[in-house]
Amino acid sequence: MEYDVVVIGGGPGGYAAALYGAAAGLRIAVVERDKVGGTCLHRGCVPAKEFLETAAVYRTVVGSSEFGVGAPGGATVDFSVSQRRKSAVVNQLYRGLSGLLQGRKVTVLSGTGTLLPGRRVRVTDGPDAGTEITGRHVVLAAGSVPRSLPGLDVDGRLVLTSDEFLDLERVPPSAAVVGGGAIGCEFASLLADLGAKVTVVEALDSILAACDPDVTNAVVRSFRRRGIQIITGAQVKGHAPRGDGTALQLGDGQELEVSTIVVSVGRRPRTEGLLSEGTQVQLDERGFVVVNQFQQTHEPHVWAVGDVCAGTPQLAHVAFAEAIVVIKGVLGETMVPVDYERVPWAIYCHPEVAFAGLTEPQAVARGIPVVTKKDPYGGNSRARIIGDTEGLVKIVAEQLPDGTAGRILGVHMVGPWVTEQLGAGYLAVNWEATPNEVAQFIQPHPSLSEAFGETVLALTGRGLHVG
Repeated sequence: MEYDVVVIGGGPGGYAAALYGAAAGLRIAVVERDKVGGTCLHRGCVPAKEFLETAAVYRTVVGSSEFGVGAPGGATVDFSVSQRRKSAVVNQLYRGLSGLLQGRKVTVLSGTGTLLPGRRVRVTDGPDAGTEITGRHVVLAAGSVPRSLPGLDVDGRLVLTSDEFLDLERVPPSAAVVGGGAIGCEFASLLADLGAKVTVVEALDSILAACDPDVTNAVVRSFRRRGIQIITGAQVKGHAPRGDGTALQLGDGQELEVSTIVVSVGRRPRTEGLLSEGTQVQLDERGFVVVNQFQQTHEPHVWAVGDVCAGTPQLAHVAFAEAIVVIKGVLGETMVPVDYERVPWAIYCHPEVAFAGLTEPQAVARGIPVVTKKDPYGGNSRARIIGDTEGLVKIVAEQLPDGTAGRILGVHMVGPWVTEQLGAGYLAVNWEATPNEVAQFIQPHPSLSEAFGETVLALTGRGLHVG
């Protein structure tokens, strides 16, 4: 059977391509080995954020006396209840997504898809094993799986990746989180908030190395205040089970005795079995699919999106954007490639982190003269009202020859609900707006979003509350 587009993988990139293409009248088939929604919905973004919300609710109850609200008997956590709630949230979203695909007449085949020569796709296992279909176009969206490290074999009890962590029924008394990137910091934050003794072990010189240093420093200060130990520049050798727990062994001879090790060192592409002999699609040395700026592989009319692509941020919303680029290409419409330097990033640890565009060191390294302004949330009325004043807004702008601020290069936020505040900053960066232009827009008072407005206004040289 022939379709306009055959998609291998039903995660964010795959189902976005299917829904966007079907909305344009294309005949679409999706081959998915598990459930549509992929890692993000079932074993990643959504369940992780549900647990982080459990941590946020617990923090609120613990601190309720500050607002004159009593919590008789004190706050307690039953993680199994949160686990059930997570499953209910995921299942409801899964049913909604399945209904969307069905409503747009997208054919969904169950099993692992393999690309054959001639844009043929064979289902190699599962309920639809043996089925073979052809697409005028094929989209590779097979996604990724968690990586581990030598000496840290995942057993689901002592050593966990994000997959196993999100199935926990109880909070471990102590944990070593190996990896201080976005996911590692989210896990460390929620575990510490829920009562675990946490150590973050990072190979680089800093956690959240991709963030602006002012943002990273704010997170480090918060983590340390909450008792989270941070070890950087560390090499992990392995672990030695002891009693009910294990000892994480570091390269300098140090051992950390913990109940659980959570490995969060990135993800590898799921490209095993994706390609048969005879296709022209190329993989790089790490197994990622090589694509150009328009998501095209080396084989005509075969595209790739999402985590399976080489050199792109492994973010669900980036996969959505890449899928739209592909379908526009299929339709013969103008394609605008994703500008990966300006995509929005959101990290849901406490305090939250959100940013878009260049950091100050990145701009300086490129020889761009910059001017920056920062507004701490400690001076923000709404932050004071809600009792959450950690963090700041920092804006990096190009410095013009006369010393004034030109186009906004980067917006970096750390603090309360910044993942919901980045929209204006993301738009400013991608619109290449200047502070003089953005400062004309009014922010409501009292609101957290005033911090962005105040920082922009300060860059014009005439700030109100920020000098």
